[in-house]
Amino acid sequence: MQADTLPDGLDRARALSPRYYFGDAMLAMEQRAVFARSWQLVAHQGLLAEPGDHAVEQIAGVPVLLVRGQDGVLRAFPNVCRHRAGPLALCNGKGAKALHCKYHGWTYTLAGQLRSAPEMQDACDFKVEDIRLPPLRVHEWQGLVFVALSDDVPAFDEVYAGIAERIAPIDLAAMRYLRRDSYELECNWKVYIDNFLEGYHLPHVHPGLSRVLDYRAYDTELFAWHSLQSSPLRNSGDIYGDGQAFYYFIYPNVMLNIMPGRMQTNRILPLGPGRCRVEFDYYYAQDEQAQARIAADQSFSDEVQAEDITICEAVQKGLASGFYSAGRLCPKREGGVWHFQNLLRAAYAHDTGESA
Repeated sequence: MQADTLPDGLDRARALSPRYYFGDAMLAMEQRAVFARSWQLVAHQGLLAEPGDHAVEQIAGVPVLLVRGQDGVLRAFPNVCRHRAGPLALCNGKGAKALHCKYHGWTYTLAGQLRSAPEMQDACDFKVEDIRLPPLRVHEWQGLVFVALSDDVPAFDEVYAGIAERIAPIDLAAMRYLRRDSYELECNWKVYIDNFLEGYHLPHVHPGLSRVLDYRAYDTELFAWHSLQSSPLRNSGDIYGDGQAFYYFIYPNVMLNIMPGRMQTNRILPLGPGRCRVEFDYYYAQDEQAQARIAADQSFSDEVQAEDITICEAVQKGLASGFYSAGRLCPKREGGVWHFQNLLRAAYAHDTGESA
């Protein structure tokens, strides 16, 4: 095993080597070892509320289709016809009665059973009842929808254990989706997550956010598959109100930013070795107090994201400079980075058949 994949204790820890942030081969391995072996956030339940409602997504290069059946069950399948790999849907939609391949018209029930295959009567031993779409694992939690491509993932309840209980009485399931903001960054997907996982940079990068978070009380807690950064809110009556800020990271690429009356989900998607897209979905409680803060929340969030984009793109250039080798982590402030990078180390070792 490479020496730099061996995890140290936090008091001796170093960051990942810069070599993990570059190259098509590295990204291909991560798609296989990280994204295809984890629960991926793909939609919110409002998008898939009624029978026939469907959504298209992509996980680790695999096109995915989610559809609510006539029986009310939410299912996920590869968005790939069993005939010659045509797509069963090209976009999100409502109220479909069946799934029709856009290439040659093969038709499946909403439960994935082939129903008809035009002009296949001359094919020897061909029976529509023998053909089904392969099911993917799907899970609904707190108004969000997740899919796993592989059976080799931890139990969902283990990954998200304790989050809903910890943030009570905030009820995520009662919040309603409002909008999505997307940002494309010139940096590796892990650079953005590394940045999210520590408050060490707050006083230096985010002057506005530092005024509403108490840096002295800013705390990081580590769990099996997620970490939590939290802080009391202050001076934020016109933006967040009073209470606590909860910043959850769930391995490998989901973030839940939870404030009183508001949740923001972040999904970080690699677009290439040195590019990523960050998708922010905003959810709000259905009360007048939260609604009044939406405009202020929008401008404040835009400010914070602009600051993060600038620093992350600069870090990517630093990693590529040839003048950086893996630096020491701050035990007090960078436990979340250490935790995430150790989960990656384990995934990388698992992919090569080694043990971390």
